[in-house]
Amino acid sequence: MTVLTDRATDPAVLDDLRDVRLGQAFFSRALNELRNDELAEPSRLAGWSRAHVAAHVGYNARAITRLVEWAETGVETPMYSSASERTAEIEMGATLSPRALRHLSDHAAVSLDVAWRDLPPDRWTARVRTALGRDVPVSETVWMRTREVWLHAVDLGAGHDRLGARVDDIPGRVAVRLIGDVLSLWVARGEQRVRLECVDTEEAFGEAGGLVLCGRRAALLAWATGRSSAGVLTGDGALPPTAPAWI
Repeated sequence: MTVLTDRATDPAVLDDLRDVRLGQAFFSRALNELRNDELAEPSRLAGWSRAHVAAHVGYNARAITRLVEWAETGVETPMYSSASERTAEIEMGATLSPRALRHLSDHAAVSLDVAWRDLPPDRWTARVRTALGRDVPVSETVWMRTREVWLHAVDLGAGHDRLGARVDDIPGRVAVRLIGDVLSLWVARGEQRVRLECVDTEEAFGEAGGLVLCGRRAALLAWATGRSSAGVLTGDGALPPTAPAWI
């Protein structure tokens, strides 16, 4: 059944849906502000053009839609058949014409949003499997997508009167959750302990006893996600090390 409003009733899910929709609008704006000829130029991700980023985000929406369909129907539909298939899909997508690439981005995002909107309340706890093999409730897919659209909008290097979308533009609620995600993953993998101290918000993330890094929250987020180390120093005033890999 198709409805005009979200069928979800869980307040946390509804909050996450608001965040992901804001993020999708942010990404779409950044993509739309790029001229067609600029799509072939390098993005802020090493080895990827802006077209690669746009293709990845578009195909990611389709992959997450498959997980939502899995939750609704109970029929297993993985995000990707294999890691190599995912890589090949992105490489192919990067060769699409600008018009086709923009259509992919818009259409895939709308289809995913409709799938979330129409998912019955009792299906939001259904379990699905991510591309990395994690078993999660389908409600987790909203956050998975939120990370993609906010960070990759910055990676496009466009928007805001050609100065580029910035990590500073990511809402505080999303930034805090992203930092928490990264640090939790590092702990689970046994990486060096890190404590991030925000000089602008007076927040601190991570456990004491490890490497202390200081900077504005946006700068610390950029460092933790491998985007930039600008504006980040150790507690002793030295330059920070390269952040461990994240996703």
